[in-house]
Amino acid sequence: MPDPVIECRNLTHRYGERLIYENLSFEVPHGRILGLLGKNGTGKTTTINILNGYLEPVAGECLIFGENIRTMRPQTRARIALLLEGHVQYAFMTIREIERFYSQYYPRWDARAYYGLMELLAVAPGQRIARMSCGQRSQVALGLILAQNADLMILDDFSMGLDPGYRRLFVEYLRDYARSRGTTVFLTSHIIQDMEKLIDDCIVMDYGRILVQMPAGDLL
Repeated sequence: MPDPVIECRNLTHRYGERLIYENLSFEVPHGRILGLLGKNGTGKTTTINILNGYLEPVAGECLIFGENIRTMRPQTRARIALLLEGHVQYAFMTIREIERFYSQYYPRWDARAYYGLMELLAVAPGQRIARMSCGQRSQVALGLILAQNADLMILDDFSMGLDPGYRRLFVEYLRDYARSRGTTVFLTSHIIQDMEKLIDDCIVMDYGRILVQMPAGDLL
């Protein structure tokens, strides 16, 4: 049985006097998709920032691939693909140009994952991102994450800017992509309608506490 990809142990965090959560513990096994679900302001992005070492918790620790996130080696960090807010920074580029630009920075780059999603969007490689809808731009960002061919994907509110049609499209594409490659996925969302088609395990958060933590199948 492989070690968990993510281990969070007794996380506690506050902003001033406001308690975000206390003694939050969870694991994400290899090849599983875990959804951290809850309303805005319940601590989902806080957890993402802790996992990536951007924020130090008041108490507790996080390990990814067995390494403490505060002292993680660069070669281990390179195995992680991170999406924050789902927007493309270089909107003046075309679909093809931005793929070529990003590919220079990721040794394991897989353009097929990116262009497969673009084909589902029915956009031409020469189309400029600035002329795309908000939902299409978000899908471009998601495609660039997939193409990194990472062992772990961390997606913060991946559904931002996606209407129900685009959301279902990406949920199905991500599910098939992750399962075919054995990729581990940790994602957050406040839109839970499509999650039963995607996640293996779920944590449902409310303000300051965990409501549910169990396999999605058991919850359903």
